[in-house]
Amino acid sequence: MQKIYVSLVSQKQYIIFTKIALKPLHTNLFNIVLLSFFLTLGNTCVYSQDIKKKTTAIPPKKENKKENKNQDNSKVTVETKTDTIKKDTIKEKKAFLEGKVKYKSSDYAKIDQKKKLITLYDNAELYYKDIELKSGIIVMDYEKNEVYAGRIKDSTGKFTQFPNFKQGTNIVEPDSIRFNFKTKKALIWNSRSDQGEFKIKAAITKKENDSVYFLKGARFTTSKDVDNPEYYFQTNKVKFIPGKKVITGLTNMVIADVPTPIALPFAYFPMSKETSVSGIILPNYNDSNSRGFSLQNFGYYFALSDHYDLTVLGDYYTNGSYGMRIESSYAKRYNYRGNVNFRFENLINSERGYPDYSKQTIYNIQWSHSKDSKSNPNSSFSASVNLGSSKYFQQSINIVNLGSNLNNTLSSSVSYAKTFNSIPQVRMSLSATHSQNTQTSEINMTLPTLQLSVDRIFPFAKGDGIKKGIIKNINLQYNLNGRNSFVTTDSLFFKPEMFRNAQVGMQHSIPISTNFKLFKYFSASASANYNEVWYLKTIRKFYDSNQSKVIDETINGFDAFRTYSLSSSIGTTVYGTFNFGKDKKIKSIRHVMRPSISYGYTPSFEKYYDTYAADASGTMIKPYTRFEGGIYGVPGLSNSNNIGFDLSNTFEAKVTDSDTTKVEPKKIMLLNNFNLSTNYDLNADGKTTLAWAPVRVSGGTLLFKDKMNVNFGATLDPYAIDNSGNRINIYNINNGGSLFRMTSANFTLNYAISSNDFDGTKKDDQVTRNGGREDDLFGKSRDILNQKSQFDENDTSKGEDAITTFFKSKLPWNMTFAYSLTYGNNNREKKIINNSIMISANADLTPKWKTGISTGYDFVQKGITFTQIRFERDLLSWRMDFNWTPFGDYANWNFFIGIKSGVLSDIKWNKQRVNDRTIR
Repeated sequence: MQKIYVSLVSQKQYIIFTKIALKPLHTNLFNIVLLSFFLTLGNTCVYSQDIKKKTTAIPPKKENKKENKNQDNSKVTVETKTDTIKKDTIKEKKAFLEGKVKYKSSDYAKIDQKKKLITLYDNAELYYKDIELKSGIIVMDYEKNEVYAGRIKDSTGKFTQFPNFKQGTNIVEPDSIRFNFKTKKALIWNSRSDQGEFKIKAAITKKENDSVYFLKGARFTTSKDVDNPEYYFQTNKVKFIPGKKVITGLTNMVIADVPTPIALPFAYFPMSKETSVSGIILPNYNDSNSRGFSLQNFGYYFALSDHYDLTVLGDYYTNGSYGMRIESSYAKRYNYRGNVNFRFENLINSERGYPDYSKQTIYNIQWSHSKDSKSNPNSSFSASVNLGSSKYFQQSINIVNLGSNLNNTLSSSVSYAKTFNSIPQVRMSLSATHSQNTQTSEINMTLPTLQLSVDRIFPFAKGDGIKKGIIKNINLQYNLNGRNSFVTTDSLFFKPEMFRNAQVGMQHSIPISTNFKLFKYFSASASANYNEVWYLKTIRKFYDSNQSKVIDETINGFDAFRTYSLSSSIGTTVYGTFNFGKDKKIKSIRHVMRPSISYGYTPSFEKYYDTYAADASGTMIKPYTRFEGGIYGVPGLSNSNNIGFDLSNTFEAKVTDSDTTKVEPKKIMLLNNFNLSTNYDLNADGKTTLAWAPVRVSGGTLLFKDKMNVNFGATLDPYAIDNSGNRINIYNINNGGSLFRMTSANFTLNYAISSNDFDGTKKDDQVTRNGGREDDLFGKSRDILNQKSQFDENDTSKGEDAITTFFKSKLPWNMTFAYSLTYGNNNREKKIINNSIMISANADLTPKWKTGISTGYDFVQKGITFTQIRFERDLLSWRMDFNWTPFGDYANWNFFIGIKSGVLSDIKWNKQRVNDRTIR
């Protein structure tokens, strides 16, 4: 039995510690900590230790005896003696430790009571409140309320086990540290700390309190290795507030340990823990032959809240041109997300008074919104808007993207849909759409479109019954479509003239259909469709003798027409297999045919047609309908009576697998589709209309593990043509030709291959929204504002040492190949209209050097198509790239070098030369 007696003279109390097993005194850390704690109170303390017999310096009285268990299950006996002496009026000194101290070490823990020191050596750890300290050696001075930590040397004499000081979320990794528990102040030598993307190292750091540090001889960098960075900012005086900001004195930029002339008298680095912080966006400097010098993309970023932000940017050229952009992103988790972009540019070419002077304003609006379906399964709202000036992507000074320059159409859609869970179910949607031709500047817009549909109803079948047979399969629906449509141009967009020409209409349709089996192997269907169209505007044509011309008079008011049509079809599936033998390489070929015949009939609705006088003679000619120009078309004047023929084919083969361990043969697709279609007009008179329509042949297949897509098509006309190129009622074979006359044909081939098992190309949503292509056959899209990497962000060298990376033989690469051929023979011209090949390839020449090229050749024009050459260098913390389009209408080059880190993205140099664009 081991007992330790402690006497506290001031309180006349005796504390007895009892342990079961004998341990050396210097290892009984719990007792030592308590003894040290009492020593610091300034009281007289006497203790003795005995193993076999009880020895006391001051024998206690056995009164008011209490026993408690300590943390290590040893008994703690506390005996108190009632004292008649008055208590001391002097207040007790408060212990310097305000919390429990925990510590441990691998080698030893030594206590020097004379010097009031506790020494922990080798993998030493100390925990106090929110402070964690790990180091090779830790020395705790409980008289001065201080702790020291430093490195230790290993067997080779190298310093190891650097201190790691953590308080809250702030971590400092110095060479050594001195910390006062009472004042919370510290001195730190060669501290290393991570603050977001920043890495900070300082020769001496003084911790003033929990939130303020002063640094001397400090460097800031975003490099991974703070001890040997590629670049850093050197400064001698720093005030550092963790998680908020860094304020420095004279700051100099150092690259590869060489000081540069780039220096600032003071610097401010925001270090907020928030995902985004408001701040100024520094501009790019450029120059143009036609617009002069410029500052581009100068603005401010507003971090308005956690749910939305705002970016305001502007451009200015010395010749008076300017631009403005407003961009905002917003999101609410589990509800919705989206972004809005508005761009406006006032472009001036040359100088006033020169013959090439011109002025133009262009704009573009983009809005994308998506709603999380889980927030409300019965309703949805989405938006995809891209509208503006037709020439925006051709003339913009901030976008270099050939794909968008060649885009002929801009389209938009904003829609809200709701489902009513009634019986039958009803679905309703309200939308606005927009379609714009960038070549003709024509705009078609509906604002709004109402759609409503009632789910399919089976009137002759029970709700849960089997729907089998003609009668039980009879079903009907109701569909409603209403539109307010506008047709206008760029110059009249959202002006009064646009709204005056609005067309309003509504269409009701009730389709009735059924399907059934016929003769066991044939699938048949029959349907009838009833349509009713309402218009609020019609026309009346008459000859005006005063103006000597036919006048189209608009009649405002409700009017309607009603039509119906009938259709039916029958088809089957035929399987055929050709066996070549089990010992053959090709064991069998399977051919699947799906022939079908359809019939459609629409009667004539000539009751909706009138005649008018075309001249002063008064002769009534030229039938017309008052519904001309309506958004849902017009009733047919002549009846339609057609029979359609379709034949679809697929071919697949079974071949011997190259893997000899496989027992079953491998299936491969030879042709995944080969289709033929035509129709016969039963009402054809052989003069104005011909009976047979041209036969359309189309097909396609996938090769090389579905990475090569091959498609072909041709139009075959059975009739001959006259000298004017018009079809005549004579079969081509009877006119000295072949059975069919091929009027057109096309062939396309697309192939994508890469070193990473045919990995696909990443999609860029913004590029496709701007009208570009997902691949890079027309080069990589480049937005001057967003200088992103031109290649996939795949660092293949991660986790490998430098030697392994340098000598590895695998170099990532990818290639996209496209070929197109079009043949025209509509009027016996027998001409190749288009014959071109395009190639795009990217490769990593070294782990840090990437290159790419997009080019092609047009065999008809006999010239090289769009060509772009790309280079990129990974400079660890920096990135450098160069893009060059050497010739053509869009010849340009761009050089960029800048820091990768987002917090220092404004430290960059961007130089570009873009061809002066012609404003049309």
